[in-house]
Amino acid sequence: GAEGSTLMSYFSKNQIRALKPKITFSTLRDLQCPVLQSNELQGQPEESCSTEELFEWLGAVLNQVSLDNKSSSFLSTYCCPQPSIVVEKAFLCTITGFIIPEKIIQLLEQLCCYFGEPKLAYWLTLTVHGFADSPVSWRENEHGFHKGGENLYNFVIFRNLEYWLHMAVGTNDDCPP
Repeated sequence: GAEGSTLMSYFSKNQIRALKPKITFSTLRDLQCPVLQSNELQGQPEESCSTEELFEWLGAVLNQVSLDNKSSSFLSTYCCPQPSIVVEKAFLCTITGFIIPEKIIQLLEQLCCYFGEPKLAYWLTLTVHGFADSPVSWRENEHGFHKGGENLYNFVIFRNLEYWLHMAVGTNDDCPP
């Protein structure tokens, strides 16, 4: 009776809050970016960077790690892979919450509008993280947390609409389909 209705009111209030994703925007100025060619997954010396180098760079940018390789830094001496260019402005948008696949497809479509006029972007990325302690991973199999709970995928979309897809899973998890 009363206990059930109290519980329902608790869940309905908290569920409403949980369904409103938190959105933050930031502008990164003079960002050193790897040069990419959509048809060169392995990269080419002095011409373009590989998918692995990009994935590592992206992790550094998303975690706000300095890219200038200062020997005095106690956190990181990481530097941007070469070849690279300095981008005057890069926009970073983070959406935190429970997001259904249909919304991710909508986001991808909206991001591709950046390739319209004026053509400022050469490529863009969309990273989707599952919760580190999510009970399931790919193919509805159990998700092992172990050390980091890796559970993400990343699209890199190019101006010609070709794309790369990175997928990361934990050690004991099934590979994605």
